[in-house]
Amino acid sequence: MTAETIDHSTLSRLVEAGAVDAAHVVGKAGGWSVVIRYGKAERPLAAQRSRQVRVFKRIDTLVSYLKDVGIAQFDVDAGDYMPETAARPDRAEALRRTHEAAEYDKWFRDQVEEAIREADDPNTVWINAEDAEERMDKIRAELLAQLESGDKA
Repeated sequence: MTAETIDHSTLSRLVEAGAVDAAHVVGKAGGWSVVIRYGKAERPLAAQRSRQVRVFKRIDTLVSYLKDVGIAQFDVDAGDYMPETAARPDRAEALRRTHEAAEYDKWFRDQVEEAIREADDPNTVWINAEDAEERMDKIRAELLAQLESGDKA
């Protein structure tokens, strides 16, 4: 069951109204979360987009966030804190794809440059579209004949 959370704007309004009684920074696997106590309620801070409990990977980022909101005093429970040590395979895969894309881009640009050089060469022999189509029709017919005869040459 997902706990009720509060978002940044609600926290800001609570701090502005002086309604925040306490802030508890709680260590967990992979980072730090913060639980805000106001009135009789205790609610964890939610991430803006996912609405799930927000986890700060670095405690100094969390401290800066709380100070910016107006909370300068809080307690810390590091009992369950475990730094995230696992590598992020999604980043490795993204980096690999980036390198592949860069290689393909270089190859493509080289091909375009070569085509432009060939087109600009005065010794280049040009073939009109009709002649090219006739040649391809002849090659296609020869290949189909080979397939029909079962010849694998």
